[in-house]
Amino acid sequence: MQAMQWITAVILAAFVGYIGAWYTGAIEGNFALLMFLATFITGLYWLAERFYFWPQRKKEAERLNAEAAARRAELERQGLRHDMVDTTEGETRILKQPWWLDWTAGLFPVLFVVFVLRSFLFEPFKIPSGSMIPTLLVGDLILVNKYTYGIRLPVLNTKVTQGNTPQRGDVMVFRYPPQPTLDYIKRVVGVPGDTVAYLNKRLTINGQEVPTKDLPDFFDTDAMRYFAQFEEQLGDKPHRLLNTKGMPAFVQGASEFPFRENCTYTVEGVTCKVPEGHYFTMGDNRDNSLDSRYWGFVPDENIVGKAFFVWMNFGNLKRIGSFN
Repeated sequence: MQAMQWITAVILAAFVGYIGAWYTGAIEGNFALLMFLATFITGLYWLAERFYFWPQRKKEAERLNAEAAARRAELERQGLRHDMVDTTEGETRILKQPWWLDWTAGLFPVLFVVFVLRSFLFEPFKIPSGSMIPTLLVGDLILVNKYTYGIRLPVLNTKVTQGNTPQRGDVMVFRYPPQPTLDYIKRVVGVPGDTVAYLNKRLTINGQEVPTKDLPDFFDTDAMRYFAQFEEQLGDKPHRLLNTKGMPAFVQGASEFPFRENCTYTVEGVTCKVPEGHYFTMGDNRDNSLDSRYWGFVPDENIVGKAFFVWMNFGNLKRIGSFN
């Protein structure tokens, strides 16, 4: 038991150290891996508790009661007076789960439920930037559907069910291609085989201009300024987007990325042919979004899920609800 206490202390210290290093920026953390390891390790403790440690403690408590009963019987046989021995306190002490099991096996059911929900059903995210304004605002807490595009194994992100393919207009969360440990959220603009052109701030797909109409200017309370606002029809449902007056149309600082030869950059903007198994994404805040125009296409294996619901914004409760 003493050895198990030390082993558990080392394991818990390693988890705390990892989280602390991640929080301070000393390392680049991986929450999916952290959840998997925590669930797996606590699951081992839970099995050990259920099939070994608990039966051992129960056997010890039964031995204590049996010894007390035998002592009383022996005294009665000898005709000696004896006081009834209350073994309740000792039994409770023996059966009590030690701290190192309480902090491992005791946490497993909660961690298991969270792990399953987060890995295969819904995952929460927080919007950190304004690239999706006006659809999503900074501070929005959103839910992402993890099974719409096919269920994937946690950590490995390997698809195990086919699911639906992302459609134009979907708001999608994915692993940022240049740095897959980061999650990004953008709108799907082009699907495999599409030719996407964003020239002079007008979007065309396969030679057809995407319908838009003017809306009243949008006031960004964070930037304390107005932006030109439009409604765009991508897919079945319309969504809003912003343009910044005076911002140039050309893409400045595009990086080298896989299939960059599929893209042509001019002073008017960019035109790209989307390769198979990849998607072209853009932010709704078109002039303030680092997206596929800059770092390229999103491969299918990087997809996390489809964003569909704002479940909380502590600064504005009216934000709660679904979105397009």
